[in-house]
Amino acid sequence: MDSGILQIWQSTGIANFEWGNVLMIGIGLLLIYLAIAKNFEPLLLLPIGFGGVLANIPIAGMSGPDGLLGILYHMGVDTGLFPLLIFMGVGALTDFGALIAMPSLLVLGAAAQFGIFATLLGALAMNMIPGMEFSLADASAIAIIGGADGPTAIFLASKLAPDLLGAIAVAAYSYMALVPLIQPPIMRALTTEAERKVEMKHLRHVTKKERIIFPLIILTAVILFLPASAPLVGMLAFGNLMRESGVVDRLSSTAQNELINIVTIFLGLAVGSKLSADKFLTAETLGILVLGMAAFSIGTAGGVLMGKVMHKVTGGKVNPLIGAAGVSAVPMAARVVNKVG
Repeated sequence: MDSGILQIWQSTGIANFEWGNVLMIGIGLLLIYLAIAKNFEPLLLLPIGFGGVLANIPIAGMSGPDGLLGILYHMGVDTGLFPLLIFMGVGALTDFGALIAMPSLLVLGAAAQFGIFATLLGALAMNMIPGMEFSLADASAIAIIGGADGPTAIFLASKLAPDLLGAIAVAAYSYMALVPLIQPPIMRALTTEAERKVEMKHLRHVTKKERIIFPLIILTAVILFLPASAPLVGMLAFGNLMRESGVVDRLSSTAQNELINIVTIFLGLAVGSKLSADKFLTAETLGILVLGMAAFSIGTAGGVLMGKVMHKVTGGKVNPLIGAAGVSAVPMAARVVNKVG
């Protein structure tokens, strides 16, 4: 009788909870709260938070190799499949007309990525702090937070630093949600009121032929000069070609809606499986959060400063604030620029 009661007790969650599980479930619930109550990147923070709660339920083993979350992680994140499918959907959703009409905008986008390189050096420098230990691969995965692009951060982290994936994903999407708070003070500090009031003229009309050729040119450039980026950029180009060709509207619509929504659910749950106490509750996680904030701030500053250069070169025709939209937090950064300007 006593042994039976003991077995029942040992099979309960209460008997098997550790303080780390409780704390990580609390963090998962916090992410869910931020997604629902504060509307912070809800499409991913909600499934990531819920996945984090499920991953920390004792005995259930949901994040193990044979658990639901573990299977999703191996199937879609470990293989890189989910981020690639999301990139295809992003390509189908994106209108590159402004970039085609004004190719010089590429310079602003490049300048806004300066946060990546600064964060790479910052992560390596953190090794001088006791308790911090980042390899070059770890630092590279952390640095991509500065690109303000969630799928890219997840894709690279899964390849370079899978143990840091949970912290990197949470940092990337949390700071993307905080763009309306992070960017405006930097934008105002680096520009004058007169510069912020510059009204840019409407761009020229972009023909359908140009829109169709553009993703093919991008793909050709990748094939010739940077084939290692072909998985991500190739899927982006394919999604955009479906959009602009006008002959596969059903496929384009599926990529923009049903497919990207389904993959987003699975990706969020899979990333949440990495929110385990032994991997998340470390000094490195705190370092990643600090570096993520620095990456966003430096990227924004780099874009705005390059915008000021273009403002001078064009005789005042370019509003420097558009440089802040060079970070990849789409469409949040563009909305912030429009509001501040």
